[in-house]
Amino acid sequence: MSLLPLDTTVPRALPTPTPAPASPSPSLSPSRSRFSAAARLTRWALSLLPLLLIGAWAVLDWHAVRDGAARLASADPWWLLAAALFTCLGWVAAACVRQGAIPDRLPPGLLLASQVAAGTANHVLPASIGAHAVTLRFLQGRGIPLARATASLALYSLVKPIAKTLVLLVFMAAFPELLHLGELVPDERTMLLVAGAVALGFGSAALLVTAVRPLRRPALDCVRTALTDVRVLHTRPARILALWGGSAATPLLQGSVIATVGFSLGLPLSWAQVILALLLASTAVGAVPAPGGIGPVDAALVFTMVAFGAPVGIAAATVIGYRVLTVWVPLLPGALVLSILVHRKVL
Repeated sequence: MSLLPLDTTVPRALPTPTPAPASPSPSLSPSRSRFSAAARLTRWALSLLPLLLIGAWAVLDWHAVRDGAARLASADPWWLLAAALFTCLGWVAAACVRQGAIPDRLPPGLLLASQVAAGTANHVLPASIGAHAVTLRFLQGRGIPLARATASLALYSLVKPIAKTLVLLVFMAAFPELLHLGELVPDERTMLLVAGAVALGFGSAALLVTAVRPLRRPALDCVRTALTDVRVLHTRPARILALWGGSAATPLLQGSVIATVGFSLGLPLSWAQVILALLLASTAVGAVPAPGGIGPVDAALVFTMVAFGAPVGIAAATVIGYRVLTVWVPLLPGALVLSILVHRKVL
């Protein structure tokens, strides 16, 4: 054992390290603040864009709006109220079809709001591009992968014409006396043009996927996901009812809007005649890429109703009133809903 005295001195405290100067918070950096300001400005611009498009469209098509409003001002208000109810039910049917086309459960309120907004976008861009873009953004915002969301849009686009064709066949079988109209049957040249256009569309899509290598993997993933989802969806009765029932109800609701508007103006046709006229007109020229089908479908619808025995003036007024009630009246509320959903980052 050592005889040296123990060191009884108290050790000095270690020096406290001097804190380094705080670096500026990333949220306060000039570059990050400029990016946030640009993001907010972009979001506000996207929120206001639908309203600006509506204003521009109203200026360009003011005569049609004024004439349609004048026609509706002298119509029976109770029939117009029924037409407005059928218009709102059309949004519900669209939401049912969207839900039926995807296995994931979507929030009903936001889904219905997205379809109201999609209806507005559908009247701005042709071939339902606007409605599909809004719905795709909504599905991705709900955390659904891109392949599954795209597959649901493809299934939606495929089921609707099939269901409409089935409804048309049912009406043709139920009302054979309405089909003795040789002028409504397209000739061979028209049928060849339609078949050629369909073949050209599918051939162009196949050639594009084959030639452009970066598109192969996304296309194959989409097809694989679509086939899997179709199998899964058709094992669920609720999804089958929503998908096929909503698709079949859509043309019936649209035809009911036209019929009730026509009844308010004194259209001398029955409900079945108006529905059949819409089915024939939309089947004949529905593939023309016009925004919301406005233009070609309208002309074909007037022609078909005249062939059924309606006066030209009342048939034209019915179509104008139908477009005012289903396009112009919901356009401002739909644009506001679209702006709100964009501003709240739902889309």
